[in-house]
Amino acid sequence: MKKSAINLFLASLMLFCAMPAMAQFNLKKAVSAGAKAVQAATLTDAQMAAYVKESVDWMDKHNPVLPEDNPYTQRLRKLTEGITDADGIPLNFKVYHVIDINAFACPDGSVRVFSSLMDIMSDDELMGIIGHEIGHVMKRHSKNAFRQSLLTGALKDAAGAANNTVAALTDSQLGALGESLIGAKFSQKQEREADNCGYDFLVSKGRNPWGMVMAFEKFRKMEQDGGVKMSYMDKMFSSHPETEARIKAMTKRCEKDGIQRPAE
Repeated sequence: MKKSAINLFLASLMLFCAMPAMAQFNLKKAVSAGAKAVQAATLTDAQMAAYVKESVDWMDKHNPVLPEDNPYTQRLRKLTEGITDADGIPLNFKVYHVIDINAFACPDGSVRVFSSLMDIMSDDELMGIIGHEIGHVMKRHSKNAFRQSLLTGALKDAAGAANNTVAALTDSQLGALGESLIGAKFSQKQEREADNCGYDFLVSKGRNPWGMVMAFEKFRKMEQDGGVKMSYMDKMFSSHPETEARIKAMTKRCEKDGIQRPAE
């Protein structure tokens, strides 16, 4: 060890020994918390996948998932027929029979659509929203947001699993993770990235990307009319000017690509 390093170590040791007992205790706690943060920050993809699966399973168990023979599910199956993966991520789709107007996609490719959203959207508009949500998954926005949820709040201790094992999560922790997946908010840059990625995804799957524009326009009109309060609008559009800019950007892409707008 170099002389300067030795001196620095000795000085640090003397300072620690001179501290009151309580100060030493707090320092030890800080070091312990830092170690847990390092462990959590180095979560492997396998650990992340296990946490995501456990969270999705918890949400599916605690929300009314409509069965395969239900008209809502049959409609969603028809709309997503042939759409099995996104950039190698396997996709699965389910409908939650709830009054909230929302939809979300998880890092593992689980896409959940709320029946009340399906009630107000045409087929093209609904696929536009699904495409946008899948865009967040393909750009890894959803994965990064989920990781952040593990690193903060009550979950940070449980996320520090070592030796490639997954710490058990409590019911309340799983609930908090579920809420973070459903209500994840992204930056304006990330929303624009999801728009463009979702556009490309829809086109690659033979779907009309105008549906995204039409869905945005419907949200804007409902906002202007002071209609139903929607959590989906709150998380997706941070400002009115930004909504207008995104509508114009997607409209320009559709027109440039010569794609015909579906009838209303």
